[in-house]
Amino acid sequence: MGALLLSSLGNGLCFPFTSIYISQLLGLGGRAAGGYFIAMAAASFAAALAGGPLADRGSPHRVGALGGAALAVGYALLAPAGSVALVLASGVCVGAGFGFFYASIVGIVDLAVPESGRRSAFAIRHIVNNAGIGLGSVAAGLALHGAATPVGALRWLYLANGLAALPLIAVTLGVRPRARPGHGPADHAAEPHIDAAGKGRGEEKPAEKPRPGPTYRTLLRARPMALLILAQALFAIVGFTQIEATVPLLMHDRMAVTLGWVSAVVAANSFALIALQPLLRRRLERLPETVSLAAGPVLWTGAFGCGLGAALAGEAAPAAVRYGLLLAFAVIFAAGELMYSSAFYPLLLRWSGEEAVGRASALASLAWNLGTASGPPIGLFVVANASATGSWLALALGAAAAFTVAAALHSRTTDA
Repeated sequence: MGALLLSSLGNGLCFPFTSIYISQLLGLGGRAAGGYFIAMAAASFAAALAGGPLADRGSPHRVGALGGAALAVGYALLAPAGSVALVLASGVCVGAGFGFFYASIVGIVDLAVPESGRRSAFAIRHIVNNAGIGLGSVAAGLALHGAATPVGALRWLYLANGLAALPLIAVTLGVRPRARPGHGPADHAAEPHIDAAGKGRGEEKPAEKPRPGPTYRTLLRARPMALLILAQALFAIVGFTQIEATVPLLMHDRMAVTLGWVSAVVAANSFALIALQPLLRRRLERLPETVSLAAGPVLWTGAFGCGLGAALAGEAAPAAVRYGLLLAFAVIFAAGELMYSSAFYPLLLRWSGEEAVGRASALASLAWNLGTASGPPIGLFVVANASATGSWLALALGAAAAFTVAAALHSRTTDA
């Protein structure tokens, strides 16, 4: 987790500035910036599809290390970038890095922790990732504040981001399969079999080659898996992207909330993730995973309801009421995030089986990318065309739509 925190911190150093850096500071224009993100998206899509089967056939830690190496190279390439070609090459490397890494992450965690610790491990991973990005953004802001040449400072930040991925590569390569209960370190298929005469015949009959795991199509034909992947996309669209992109704009532009309070609400969400995890850990472990997954959007609906209450209260309301409701939004939303992170990937691992976890992780990554690409434009469109109360209501309805899918998933598995 320490290596993941360092890598996420590196991402946070550059995360908010890439489009500005390419288009304005490097003077390459908006087309070059758009080309970077298009190249990154295309490479991520291709790498995820290729990385899933690779992780299933071989070892996920090698695929994850390949992803980390591609991220390191991609971000480092932006440091000396001065041409469109180098910018596009960086986008391809970064996209491939994310595609390979997220196609392997579930398998890596499965190798690193026992089954009883999966839910906590995935919840902690979510917290560490967000905390790292937040700390990196703060560090970048301090580094750029008053910098004589912002482009020069950003070049160093991109180089630091590339270097921050190196420990993650080393740690990922160091992950090795744990001995499963009841199994020794050797593969059972390689053990000698004893015939009726007491003679070993293990050397006479070579072990059968493992059959290939389920294909992407096979996985999606299973209704629970298809619903789970759909839920992943919806959770990204109506939840995670909205708190990152839409809610800050909604508070500032539609509710006249100062930038200081916008930052405070975002920070409260990050701190709540850290504070709530140990408090909710045992409760989360007792809840069935499908119930926990469905509880996430329920909590988000309540969180958006708090925002709606703050909007209805208006600027005339006492500050304690208005800002208290916004802080309540941040905390309740964080609880919903923990519900999701503790349930989604354990369900993905269980339903895919270890022989197809790479492909299932790739599908989850593609669904997430679809959600993060489409969520912000949808949210910003809502804010631009609706009032503050209408925007909060639309966000709550979106979370309710995600709940219907998660509830259908729970119902489907309960009936089965």
